[in-house]
Amino acid sequence: MDKFSDIIIEIGKKAEIDLKEQFDRVNDICQKNSLKVLNAFRENRVSYDIFQEINGYGLFDYSRDKMERVFADVFKAEDALVRPHIMSATNAIYIALSALLKHGDTMLNITGELYDTIKSAVGVFGDSSQSIIANGIKYEEIDLIDRRYFDVKKIKSRLSKKNVKLVYIQRSRGYAHREGISIEQVEEICKIVKGINKDIIVMVDNCYCEMVSEKEPIEVGADILVGSLMHNLGAGIASSGGYVVGKEKLVNMVAERLTAPGLGKALGANYNQTIKFLKGLYLSPMVVANAVKTAIFASYMFEKMGYKNVSPKSDEVRSDIVQTVDMLSREDMILFCKGIQKYSPIDGQYAPEPCEVPGYPHEEIMASGSFTSGSTIEFSCDGPLVEPYTLFLQGSLTYEYGKIAIIGALNEMMQNKK
Repeated sequence: MDKFSDIIIEIGKKAEIDLKEQFDRVNDICQKNSLKVLNAFRENRVSYDIFQEINGYGLFDYSRDKMERVFADVFKAEDALVRPHIMSATNAIYIALSALLKHGDTMLNITGELYDTIKSAVGVFGDSSQSIIANGIKYEEIDLIDRRYFDVKKIKSRLSKKNVKLVYIQRSRGYAHREGISIEQVEEICKIVKGINKDIIVMVDNCYCEMVSEKEPIEVGADILVGSLMHNLGAGIASSGGYVVGKEKLVNMVAERLTAPGLGKALGANYNQTIKFLKGLYLSPMVVANAVKTAIFASYMFEKMGYKNVSPKSDEVRSDIVQTVDMLSREDMILFCKGIQKYSPIDGQYAPEPCEVPGYPHEEIMASGSFTSGSTIEFSCDGPLVEPYTLFLQGSLTYEYGKIAIIGALNEMMQNKK
């Protein structure tokens, strides 16, 4: 049996008492989102017969269409595109931007620096001939104020000069040292943008944020949002796929970019993924609640162990499942990741090592002992090995497993630190 430090065990026990208010808030949101999801299933009369496998072209796929209607209703959207052919969040974002923006259009990112892989897709990093910028689309960005607030003055000024086709919001922090964007902030900025020009498309990268709040961006004024089923909505059940939800016209444009003009959503079999996608959606409120509670627990543990730059704090309301902490040293970052890997159900016998990862400009380290490769909702921690050595933790299918992994990783770090 593993022998954990008495100090870490005692901090963990105290956490369960001190965090009751935060956990109760998360459980309340889970209950409300569970009812919302269940109602979408009931209202669409989901039946067992839609779980049959459809292959080939997928034309007239009643099962796929029913599933996408359920997703649309959960998000309070006009339409949805939910497909295994969307391979990642970056893929979903790129397809959507490629569909909605044409040569000469301007994309305005109002949440500052893009996530690393999105930089390549847009063209602010790398030299791909297929990037957004390489295809004649203009890109501009406005930084957040104090790493958490929209710069409303600059946004209003830029939009008043016309020529902006799409406003882009990345809700989660990615690898940036900033806070996530709350649903209340999204609502406020949507009103501002639409007040200046109702035809501007507001697009939201919703990754890591689904089911964390009671509402989703479409409900507060966004036109279209995208994400991956390898994150929150897949709940560890979906083994691939992504989604696009929003206004019917915009979703159909993205569908035509994914498949072919004139075919759009009609083309593309789901290859027996319908049951996984719907089961993942059904479980997502509970799994996301577990991930949020795990992140809160991690925050509390690091705070009590003396780490200063922990974000969000354990008593803060959250907008995504991501927890960060500045480990301050390369050694601590590597040791903690090795500890998380050791207390993972899959590949726990291996130790992660720093390496170069396609699409990222820095050496990375990642611990992820998940049943589906790359499924960050299952529990993972990673980050670029550059100062201040910020570690990004996210996920956990259950709070109990997440708690064990965090205690185990902290214990490994204490015992093996030179």
